[in-house]
Amino acid sequence: MFHFIEKAILGMFLLRLLSGSLEVFVAFVILRYNDIEKALVVNTSLAMVGPLVLLATTTIGLMGIADKISLSKFIWIIGGVACILYGVKSN
Repeated sequence: MFHFIEKAILGMFLLRLLSGSLEVFVAFVILRYNDIEKALVVNTSLAMVGPLVLLATTTIGLMGIADKISLSKFIWIIGGVACILYGVKSN
């Protein structure tokens, strides 16, 4: 039986799969270097990817449901994502 997969779901899935694969790859790179300074540099570089993936997957999801939610709920979602990004912003 054939199941239709929405484009938004497929896009979110692929981005998260890519992000998770990158996390596992970086873990092996850290283990391979076996040096704390290099590990911190690699880990810090990876930390920049997380918020970008969050924004991208949220954007894809919002585009997928934009016609199904009201403008006020849309604004609440965007405000929530903005609060998350502000909360994890390093000073």
